Amino acid sequence: MNHNAPLPLAHLTGNRPRVLTLAQLREHGVSASEAAERPWRQILPGVFLLHSGPPTSEERLHAALLYAGRRGGGEVMITGLAALALYRFASAPPLLALSHIDVLVPGTRRLRSTGDVRIVRARTAPRSQEVTGLPVAPVARAVADAVAQLSDAGAVRRLLSEAVRSGHCEPAAIVRELTVARLLSRPHVVDAVEALLAEGRARAEDRLYHLVRGYELPAPVWNVDLRIPGGPHLGGVDAYWPEHSLAVEIDTRAPRQGEDEEWSECVRKRETLERLGVTVVHITPRKLRDWPEQQAAVIRTALTAADGRETAAYLVVLPR
Repeated sequence: MNHNAPLPLAHLTGNRPRVLTLAQLREHGVSASEAAERPWRQILPGVFLLHSGPPTSEERLHAALLYAGRRGGGEVMITGLAALALYRFASAPPLLALSHIDVLVPGTRRLRSTGDVRIVRARTAPRSQEVTGLPVAPVARAVADAVAQLSDAGAVRRLLSEAVRSGHCEPAAIVRELTVARLLSRPHVVDAVEALLAEGRARAEDRLYHLVRGYELPAPVWNVDLRIPGGPHLGGVDAYWPEHSLAVEIDTRAPRQGEDEEWSECVRKRETLERLGVTVVHITPRKLRDWPEQQAAVIRTALTAADGRETAAYLVVLPR
């Protein structure tokens, strides 16, 4: 074979990653023996780098996806720290510094980790996001897959905090993925989650405060406990309008172990307050962040409706 003869691979010239599977090379008329004679590298089983130098970060990513998807069987996507690097997380190492590229594949795929590719299996595969033209796992799933490989508490906390602070996802979405991955049995992960939820609640409370002021709603009493005089504790609420018997509660529940008990307790509190004549409005942190005008309208409507309603039973209001 004349090694100087051009092969029909002109579409790979320029800045595009020069990575192909053996099957793709065959489609271009290049046999396995011809590929072996070229100054190319087989960087993963069945995946060739079409030059003799080291692969770029983009070529590593493309090679990982080609290796994981070469036999079909469902969508594959970048996850873990590599995905977070693509999302431009400051707390994630740059792609060049990563020893492994994590690739999420359907749980039924018979595929093993090899070279610098680590296979992560999903019982239920999420819908990928396109980042720089590549299929990438949603942030919450990518965070969970990254946390699974980390033992440093500070690194875990930084990833979780950045995911929420930067607006990529809500704390509940991260906790859901950590729960599915069975990572909440690890003390350093639990500590990071508790810090995340506390930070998320504080930010949501601040947004509710600015919503009330910004949309000129009547001033409530903030962060109080409600009790029946001489009777039991009814529960805490984030804002309460005594004259209107209206309570607003920020719903920061996350799907964790014991979710049923937490949900049941939440329902019992709401039912008890409403039997006593108190209207309870639940607002999620995401709604406060993304649709404040809509939430202000909900509260204003509830305040207006309370004007024609019977006064609630007398309750003791105490600071929480």
